Amino acid sequence: MDQNDEIKQSREELMSAAPTPAMLPSTSRRSATTISPQADTETCATCGSPRGSTLDGGMTYPYVYAIGRVEHRFPSIGVEKEFAQAVGRAETNGLTDRQVLSEALKQHRYLARRLCYVLTIGGLETYILQPRDPMDLDLLIEAIRPKPSPMDLDAIVGVRGPIAPPEMCNGLMVPMVAFDQLYSFDRDSLRKSLPRPENIPEDRFLDTAEELLDRIMQITDNAGATDGDRALNYLATRYERIYSATTEAFGRNQSLTGIEVRPSPLSGTRKMVDVIFSYTDRTSEVGEKFSVRVDVEEQFPFLVTKLSPYLER
Repeated sequence: MDQNDEIKQSREELMSAAPTPAMLPSTSRRSATTISPQADTETCATCGSPRGSTLDGGMTYPYVYAIGRVEHRFPSIGVEKEFAQAVGRAETNGLTDRQVLSEALKQHRYLARRLCYVLTIGGLETYILQPRDPMDLDLLIEAIRPKPSPMDLDAIVGVRGPIAPPEMCNGLMVPMVAFDQLYSFDRDSLRKSLPRPENIPEDRFLDTAEELLDRIMQITDNAGATDGDRALNYLATRYERIYSATTEAFGRNQSLTGIEVRPSPLSGTRKMVDVIFSYTDRTSEVGEKFSVRVDVEEQFPFLVTKLSPYLER
């Protein structure tokens, strides 16, 4: 064997040993390894270094707990034409465009894997979504509803990565999010799933729940990436007491005049925030505040203390 044959054999051995990146909904295999599995980073409690997930290159990216709507995008003209050909071979008489899209994604998973899935918040394209587990592709497919409604909502929990390259999603350059959880629901089902206090009429409670959810989601720049945003979105989807407390305040002729997030004075080895709800009497203008403490140290926030009266220091 001459020297050229030895070099060729060595290259072939290296190529056969190289790992193949998992398939993600991307137009480029290069982006498949952009976000690696989560590894919590250790930082001191006093230095203020960010806690998050360490991705490729040793950089740390923040956790995300965001509420918006999942939409699809064709990453390239080739994928769009292939989708059209697949649809053209199917029986679609009488179906709407969204019903056709939903059925096509379920029947042609190779197309579902190649689509871009974008989370829009307030009508703005905010994140490109990628599942950590390939099995979670089904969650993205289900989020593309056959009968969409303006009331539809999707909540994602994951890690925000770097900006997507332009070739990944037809020129869309927004941060990527590798998600671990995706919940799809609508406002009406969320409202009706909340336990209602017996002394509060159902219609009044449902109206209050919808208004409070809107107030939380309309807080400026709530992209679910800061500690405060994550705490608010967690409470909006997982803590029913804030809805019943606000309904009770309305019954006392009080208005909800503010929602504020402050770092908890008890934050030490773990990062915690206090979410403060301010209510003001509509006649006397006397106010009172209630707060709930949320631990936001890790990817999944959780309740530390229940809603209780808040006293200014």
